[in-house]
Amino acid sequence: MDRNLATSLEKAALAYGDRIALCGEGYNLTYAQFLARSREVATQLREVGIEAHDPVMVKCSNHPLDFVAFFGVWMAGGVVAPVHRTTPEAVTAAMQGKAKCRFALDLLSDSDSLVNLWRDGEAPHADESRGETLRDGALIIFTSGSTGLPKAAVLSHTAFSGKLDQNQRQFSLSPETVTMLVLNNTFSFGIWVALLTLLAGGRLATQARFSPAEFLDALARERVSFLGVVPTMVRATFSALTDEQLAHAKARLQDVGRLNAMVIGGEPLGKDLSVALRAFIQPASLYDVYGLTETSTSDFVLEPRDYQSHEGTIGKPFPGISFRVVSSEGEGAEGAPGELQLMSPYLMNGYLGDEELTAAAFEDGWFRTGDLAIRHDDGFISIVGRLKDVIVRGGNKVTPVEVERALTSCTGIAAALVTGTTDPVMGQRIQALLIPKAGVNLDARVMRSELTCLLEKFKHPDICYVGTELPTGRTGKVDRGQLSKWLATQPVQQLPFWNA
Repeated sequence: MDRNLATSLEKAALAYGDRIALCGEGYNLTYAQFLARSREVATQLREVGIEAHDPVMVKCSNHPLDFVAFFGVWMAGGVVAPVHRTTPEAVTAAMQGKAKCRFALDLLSDSDSLVNLWRDGEAPHADESRGETLRDGALIIFTSGSTGLPKAAVLSHTAFSGKLDQNQRQFSLSPETVTMLVLNNTFSFGIWVALLTLLAGGRLATQARFSPAEFLDALARERVSFLGVVPTMVRATFSALTDEQLAHAKARLQDVGRLNAMVIGGEPLGKDLSVALRAFIQPASLYDVYGLTETSTSDFVLEPRDYQSHEGTIGKPFPGISFRVVSSEGEGAEGAPGELQLMSPYLMNGYLGDEELTAAAFEDGWFRTGDLAIRHDDGFISIVGRLKDVIVRGGNKVTPVEVERALTSCTGIAAALVTGTTDPVMGQRIQALLIPKAGVNLDARVMRSELTCLLEKFKHPDICYVGTELPTGRTGKVDRGQLSKWLATQPVQQLPFWNA
């Protein structure tokens, strides 16, 4: 099978010519129109001198024409570097500096849709390591780096096509599939959901901006059968609408009877949210996936049949994914926490322009996820935190995730986010931001009593704040790194009597 995404999309477009491929923002493009417009983009790129494996910055905002740009760049032999249209200029400049794109493409631009980013004499010198990293390149996905500067992960046609094949075996999309895209198409989760639909001949309905009310309305109106979301979107939906509105939306969704599967990932789902979401979408199936940009996403899946018995795990690996759990003493035993490391045919080529960072991301060919995991004796995996997130309080190591899980098991707490903050005596102390369920006033004494049954006392938060939402990053995922800044700038209140 051909491993080039342009060739695969062209085959799909030729096979499903008269069917609607893309709709949204006033557009309804058939597969034939999708192919014709993409060929025009490819021709334009060739005329200005695009070369094989040239990175092209593609401006995106979940618009149907964004995928025309993707397809056109691939047809011309380039590598797509998607950047959201609302990204600040300084951040865009940093991304451009990292990827060194020759061209920027924005099919919604009022002026020239294709811009040459290099003036005469500005082209960078040829770099053998860059050429190797870009070999067979399909996507350059920008992810946050620990220094605050973006990392540019290069995913190949071969790797991403293979991951799409894996996901198609799992979800079995067809020409009858209607997918709603609410995930950003600048990130690999959103991209694979979109491409999986287009390769199957389905219809992709795009939403440029997530809105809880519009989200639920579109699920029924568009007769959606498949979609991907992150937990933040679900929490926002459940908290923004009244019980009556949610009941009406659920009844309407069940009357339409089209939703078949929802894929959720990007951050821990949590037991209460999992139960509520599965009840809301029934009889549709919920699949909780775990993966990273660097692995082309979707490495583990918790399937519907396993929710009851393995709640809180990330499930088991997809076929073809190997994993190990490694502690500082070596490969870990069952039940012992260690770093989750992955090996598969779907790993990134590397971080563009960052040989040292790429080398540090791998250990003997295994990709280091940075996630702390526990392997259970039945083969299921639980994520218990991040290596860099571990809080050392009075010499005791505490992972934020285990504290968050305990907190959200307490009465009246809808969501929680935990991090460490510097303390002159204890080294670090534990702070938590709590989001109460609608209409609930948290009682510190009750909460402390319940928490004592769930966690050792040294793992209890030293200070708790109460707010209305958790801080999120560009992808819509909860951003633990922003918590301290968030607490200093947002209208949150300290939970009374917590330290009494």
